[in-house]
Order: sequence, then structure tokens, then C-alpha cells
Amino acid sequence: MARRNRKIKNIAKGDSKFNDVQLGKFINKVMLKGKKSLAESLVYNALSIVENESKQPALDVFKRALKNVMPEVEVKSRRVGGATYQVPTEIRNDRQVALAMRWIIGSARGRSGTDMANCLAREFIEAFNEQGSAVKKKDDMHRMANANRAFVNYSW
Repeated sequence: MARRNRKIKNIAKGDSKFNDVQLGKFINKVMLKGKKSLAESLVYNALSIVENESKQPALDVFKRALKNVMPEVEVKSRRVGGATYQVPTEIRNDRQVALAMRWIIGSARGRSGTDMANCLAREFIEAFNEQGSAVKKKDDMHRMANANRAFVNYSW
């Protein structure tokens, strides 16, 4: 039994344009050094680029891209009797979303050349089409979990 009460999670507010909670979290993750208005303009510009190129609603493309990048299993290190095993475990939904956002933003920041709005738009479109480096990261994680599924009995 836990000694302390668990912290109650803060309920995130939606973004200013679409009033969507996930998009609000994404904007907060894009934000650097407290410059939220800059992060909002970057994300909204990226979404308008996506809408112009894909001819679909930008919010639908964003949601589908996130869903395509969300991993279902990950490996965690467990030390059993002097040996360390990579044990595959299922991921909670909030962690799936956080990892997907982190990978999309990291992939967009890793791109060179154009401005951040274009890089984010490219990542959204590639993730929507199940391509790109963020989806590759998810596939690598699933492959690692599949390779180590023999150690699933060490999970607790």
C-alpha cells in the first residue's frame, strides 16, 4: 500500500483556435523558454500548410498522425538474479500520447533546411501516411519488444 496519496493530474486546457486538449498539450510541448504565442503560431501555421496540401481537415490529420505514431508496447530493464532483461510491457494511454508528441517534435526539430512550421507540417503528413522518422521509431520499439517477448514472464 502506498504511503502517500497520488498527485491529482492537472486537467489541460484546450488550445485557443480548435479548443482541443491534445492540440493544447502539443503546443505546450513545442514551446521553448515560455514563448507560447510563438509555439501556437508555429503549430497553427503547420496545420494550415497540412490542410492546404492534404485537402483534409487539419485537426483530423493531426489526430490520425498522433495515432499512427503512438506505441503500444515498450521494453523496460528488469534486473533478475544478476542478469538484466529487456521486458516488454504495455504502455498507458497518456504515456503513448506523450511519446508520440515527443517523437514528432524531435523529428521535426531534427530536420534541416526550412522553418519549423514546414518541418512540423512534413512530419504530420508523413505520420499521417505512416512514414517518416517518428513512425520508424515506433516500429523499432515494437520490433525490440517482439524480439524480447520471451522475457515477458519477468514483468510485475
